[in-house]
Amino acid sequence: MTTHHFVGIKGSGMSALAQVLHDMKFDVQGSDVEKRFFTQQALEQSGIKILPFQKENIQPGLTIIAGNAFPDTHEEIQEAMKLGLPVVRYHRFLGDFMQNFTSIAVTGAHGKTSTTGLLAHVMQGVKPTSFLIGDGTGKGEDGAEYFVFEACEYRRHFLSYFPDYTIMTNIDFDHPDYFANIEDVFSAFQEMALQVKKGIIACGDDEQLQKIQAKVPVLFYGLGEENDYQAKNVVNTPEGTTFDVFIRNTFFDTFSIPTFGTHNVLNSLAVIALCHYEELDTEIVKERLTTFQGVKRRFSEKTMGSQILIDDYAHHPTEIKATLDSARQKYPDREIVAVFQPHTFTRTQTFLQDFADSLNIADKVYLCEIFGSARENHGKLSIKDLQDKVNNSEILNEENTSILQQHEKSVILFMGAGDIQKFQEAYEKLLTV
Repeated sequence: MTTHHFVGIKGSGMSALAQVLHDMKFDVQGSDVEKRFFTQQALEQSGIKILPFQKENIQPGLTIIAGNAFPDTHEEIQEAMKLGLPVVRYHRFLGDFMQNFTSIAVTGAHGKTSTTGLLAHVMQGVKPTSFLIGDGTGKGEDGAEYFVFEACEYRRHFLSYFPDYTIMTNIDFDHPDYFANIEDVFSAFQEMALQVKKGIIACGDDEQLQKIQAKVPVLFYGLGEENDYQAKNVVNTPEGTTFDVFIRNTFFDTFSIPTFGTHNVLNSLAVIALCHYEELDTEIVKERLTTFQGVKRRFSEKTMGSQILIDDYAHHPTEIKATLDSARQKYPDREIVAVFQPHTFTRTQTFLQDFADSLNIADKVYLCEIFGSARENHGKLSIKDLQDKVNNSEILNEENTSILQQHEKSVILFMGAGDIQKFQEAYEKLLTV
């Protein structure tokens, strides 16, 4: 049996795919840099071999799955080509793999990972479902009928996919290193829409998504009256959110979720719409919605002394606002402290004022140095440019996290897509000494 070797196995999509194949009894191994990533814990628990990058890893008989982050000049990919081994890019492999199931792609500028995780959790309660989530988790279920997966618009990678269904959560301008503007982003989603085989579930509250054209039915969900699936009578409590669902203006049922914020109501509504369209048992859907534990790095909470620390992947102004709003809803009486590490210089430059506007929702803001890649030319931009726009904000580094201790009984949100976790880890270490 062929061994599948993953070049860059610690990548979030790659590690999830490796777990899916491992569960399906494929022989799987991979390689990556030595640095520890939060994605590798699941790989280690599955007993999947992780090797340090070196061309000696590449042996005759392997099939190579290459992560999108690594160019063809990478030593392992070069060696594989020299040996004439099949080298398949991650998104191409996934595109072929999903043809074996009723596939559901979850895409959108924000909310992909949370919605994929929620949909997988709900559907598993009804039918055997395999899934691949962008937080690095994946599962290959025996005899699976459904395959739920996260599909990313970056570099138009999702155009490798021809899924049965697609959930589209929203269209927003992000990845300014690749997309020119919102029209460019829309064109990618429009192209994706024409590749869907059975149906599209799209957020009708999003004015960009209202313009989507497709060859299959497009079902809209949202809070607005004109949606096919509408959430009404939304009630927020510190325990979560309850809402009624109307289908084409007719009352359908009442649902409760243990999460907060309008974005979580919308994500749940997308899942309810897809399950209703596929005629899955509503009672099971209702019950599964209440037991969802969330996905990694999305509002992940822990209590330390009198403080609550929350780790969140928010790295775009829209996401920061949603995360801070959720914290405010769940903890209305506590001080909300934001610790934010911008991710990439291009994104920081493009959205400088928007970042400031979103962060100013917090009661207090600490900023960490910009997490940039070596590929970027950052010119004169620095974290000071953002600091100037955020009310009484301060710069935080790993050495001075003790300053956070003065915020007794507060909620501290560590937000970012880089290595923001190291600031939280430094602070936790300080608290446990």
